[in-house]
Amino acid sequence: MKQLFDTLMSLLGLIVLLPLLIMIFFLVYIKMPGGSPLFIQERIGKKGKLFKMIKFRTMIVDQSGSSVSIAGESRITPLGVKLRKYKIDELPALWNVLKGDMSIVGPRPDVPGYADKLDGEDRLILKLKPGITGPASLKYSNEEEILATVDNPIEYNNKIIYPDKVKINLDYYYNRTFIGDIKIIINTVFRTNY
Repeated sequence: MKQLFDTLMSLLGLIVLLPLLIMIFFLVYIKMPGGSPLFIQERIGKKGKLFKMIKFRTMIVDQSGSSVSIAGESRITPLGVKLRKYKIDELPALWNVLKGDMSIVGPRPDVPGYADKLDGEDRLILKLKPGITGPASLKYSNEEEILATVDNPIEYNNKIIYPDKVKINLDYYYNRTFIGDIKIIINTVFRTNY
């Protein structure tokens, strides 16, 4: 049922949002010249397999640095700040859902170096398709702002935020339901806590 729901919702979302997606594509192209309006990055998927996740580009082309993003970083463009704030940069990932790499709801797909390093019971999370949204995404919807307030953002992420996300995602693994997924989607759309 979840697979059918994901397929139908991603197809419907891509059709309904197509004018907005085209507008944002050209807006990124105009406001952030020199690179593709799309950002494609390898992420860890179900069973630990790599897949290419697609998003709108929010950073300068020749950016380098950590995979951990922090609010106020100079590598994030002014348009990118707005796209990230309202999670609009994530909309192209509906294509990943339609392809079957992702789900609408599930643990966020990590870059290599995080989810692929899980061990023990925590590896159960990898039995799930990664999602565009999920309970950990809702709790940490302002993660970039949180990280901007600490002295060592990478250490704080690695020692505090990431382990908490693993705990939340493991709880989701054991207690997920279709109705629960619908609630997560509603809370994501209306930007409320889960």
